[in-house]
Amino acid sequence: MNLVFPHTFVPWFRSVAPHIHAHRGKTFVVAIAGELIAAGKLSAFAQDLAILHAMGIKLVLVHGFRPQVEEQLRAKGHTSRFSHGMRVTDPLALDCAQEAAGQLRYEIEAAFSQGLPNTPMAHSQIRVVSGNFITARPVGIVDGVDFQHTGLVRKIDAVGIRRVVEIGALAMLSPFGFSPTGEAFNLSMEDVAASTASELQADKLIYVTEVRGIPLDPLDPDSEIDQELGLADARKLLAALPNPMQPTDTAFYLQHAVKACEDGVERVHIVPFSVDGSVLMELFTHDGVGTMIVDEKLESLREAGADDIGGILQLIEPFEKDGTLVKRDRTEIERDIDHYTVIEHDGVIFGCAALYPYPESHTAEMAALTVSPNVQGQGDGEKILKRIEQRARGAGFDSIFVLTTRTMHWFIKRGFKQVDPDWLPEARKRKYNWDRRSQVLVKKLA
Repeated sequence: MNLVFPHTFVPWFRSVAPHIHAHRGKTFVVAIAGELIAAGKLSAFAQDLAILHAMGIKLVLVHGFRPQVEEQLRAKGHTSRFSHGMRVTDPLALDCAQEAAGQLRYEIEAAFSQGLPNTPMAHSQIRVVSGNFITARPVGIVDGVDFQHTGLVRKIDAVGIRRVVEIGALAMLSPFGFSPTGEAFNLSMEDVAASTASELQADKLIYVTEVRGIPLDPLDPDSEIDQELGLADARKLLAALPNPMQPTDTAFYLQHAVKACEDGVERVHIVPFSVDGSVLMELFTHDGVGTMIVDEKLESLREAGADDIGGILQLIEPFEKDGTLVKRDRTEIERDIDHYTVIEHDGVIFGCAALYPYPESHTAEMAALTVSPNVQGQGDGEKILKRIEQRARGAGFDSIFVLTTRTMHWFIKRGFKQVDPDWLPEARKRKYNWDRRSQVLVKKLA
């Protein structure tokens, strides 16, 4: 029998709770390459989406079908034609695409109908709703190439899709669109996903693909993955890359990610389907497993507001329990929220500190400096300290001080010096806990 050990499971489960709170009620467009299904990973992927659905996330699923169409064409002795990175869809290719889409729709609906005990699908009831949500237009003739039944997205029925997800169903889109005259067009999954996310103003667009993400060195696909890419940097990279011809080209997914960000999607993820649970790891761990493209830097260092109270309480609670921090109740934090500085990543608070002024002594106390264990060692504590120092200088203080029982050496390395508790301002000295015997450290502000 497998045992779940509380000393590992409970801290892990608590660590993902902030992400669960942050994602609840949000709308995610998840786009999967047909290669994921061809690789036999649909069942596990459906289980992961079922977990997201159970957490209150509204899901729109867009599927691709490149390898499935290729298989149909080979079976009929037909050769594929591509130009400008797009399939030339002649009548036979259109028939093959329709057959592949019908088969995949059946497989996807079957995957979300599983309910075996002791699996993530147990007790789940996910209704998959698909329909004619996409209006398309023909690509036409480009550089002398007639793309025939290959199309581009003209319009997305955002109202209809929202109605589907609002009733708790999963909206599924195939890469097909129809003209006002009823003509069918073969679309790219990437174009459908980006257009849908933009029209819905989705909170996230997630491409689950055959690539690992965007490599730090675009000329070396095996180099490390760039975990976070700002939109401005993504634009520059895209401009420097050759036009993509294959889905494995760096620019292939990047071009759609940039377009979606420019059209108002806050965050676009490119993650590999080869990593089991890649979507869950991307959403519920600090660094993820792929690349995230954002319109601004994901990490934010700022002054706290009322909406941050819950996150601060959740962050400092474990440190209060083990005695590292003095316990503060919610009322105190609500009263003093304007004293706090926080550092957040993707909407989740990972660090905080408060600055309490003592103007009569020209000094201020930095209290409750806390960094989540998940990100310790990455410099977040130092960033918060520098921000607190800036606030103190801006208020005209000559120094800042801290009281600590366990982290004296960390502060000493950063310019603090130990002093006697009698140094403290009179107002702070009256609140000093002599039983706790906290060390007092002071840093002069130049």
